[in-house]
Amino acid sequence: MRNMCKLKGILFAGLIMAGLTIAGCGQSSVAAPPSQAPPPEVGVMVMKTQQVTLTRELSGRVSARLIAEVRPQVGGIIQKRLFTEGAEVKAGDVLYQIDPATYQAAYASAQAALAKAAANVEPARLKAERYADLVKIDAVSKQDSDDAAAAIKQAEADVQVAKAAVDTARINLDYTTVKAPISGRIGRSLVTTGALVTASQDTPLATLQALDPAYVDVTQSSAELLRLKRELASGALKGAASQAQVRLVFEDGTDYDQKGILKFSDVTVDPSTGSVTLRTLFPNPKQLLLPGMFVRAVLEEGVNENAILVPQRGVTRNPDGDALVMLVGAGDKVEQRVIQVARTVGDNWLVSGGLQPGDRVILEGLQRARPGTVVKPVPFGTPAAAAQPAAAK
Repeated sequence: MRNMCKLKGILFAGLIMAGLTIAGCGQSSVAAPPSQAPPPEVGVMVMKTQQVTLTRELSGRVSARLIAEVRPQVGGIIQKRLFTEGAEVKAGDVLYQIDPATYQAAYASAQAALAKAAANVEPARLKAERYADLVKIDAVSKQDSDDAAAAIKQAEADVQVAKAAVDTARINLDYTTVKAPISGRIGRSLVTTGALVTASQDTPLATLQALDPAYVDVTQSSAELLRLKRELASGALKGAASQAQVRLVFEDGTDYDQKGILKFSDVTVDPSTGSVTLRTLFPNPKQLLLPGMFVRAVLEEGVNENAILVPQRGVTRNPDGDALVMLVGAGDKVEQRVIQVARTVGDNWLVSGGLQPGDRVILEGLQRARPGTVVKPVPFGTPAAAAQPAAAK
């Protein structure tokens, strides 16, 4: 019994010592000063100047380089159509045959009239020569001699008139074969065999279009044109090549595989739209460009040799609509700055004011970049900086 009491006393003393030890540990942990967190990492891009070729995307439509509406130059019945609709034809190819019967008869009649007029020349010449000799001996009157001389001139003039009539008849006969005035692709025929046509009628027989190369006419606002001219004049932009390169984008977003050139800009502003037409020329060997097709042309405007580009992901807007960026300034402290942007270049903004070469713009970790906060800048795209936003979540 005594031993049991002694054992209980030892256990009780042990429990008291353990409690004191735990309490001492707890007090020690509470009293330890908290460790200071390191500054957050942010991904930055150092701004620098670079050479950038500036482009402008404009909408426009395709048009044929040459267009010829085929019309008859004489009247008659269409006997044959001698082309395949939609095919390529060469200049001079016969497209239609008009009934030539009446024109062949007119040509034959004109030739006969010419022969008759030519036959009258020789007798008139001989008579004039005889009268010229007789008038010298007063065998005929002076008046008769003059009349004979005038008759030969009239006979010669009749020959010239008959020759002109023959030429006219031959031309009209030739016009019964309607030929292609240019080389190109011919559209559908608007008349059929057996149709009656008239000279220079309003409705064309068919339309020919030369499609290789093809024009693309785009429009640009006069305000944009003035801005471009001012920038070129001030030296902010250097002009592109004498014939600026042009790229074409179809309606479905695909690029055309041929490069074009800018030919000229119109000298007149459309008063209804305030725009100027620019004409570009594109090779069209496969004839993918068809007249009337809507396209977007990307034109080279000039070269900015001291451009500063900032990725769009690093630019925000304040309530007034001003563009803002976060910078790492002196002492690695975050600064907020208003900048001026001119346009987009790919996925970047072209900066026209507010940034200088050497400025460090924050692109990653913007949620931790508060103005005045000290941060640890690392190059944009560093894995450690890119992983921190995920870890923060």
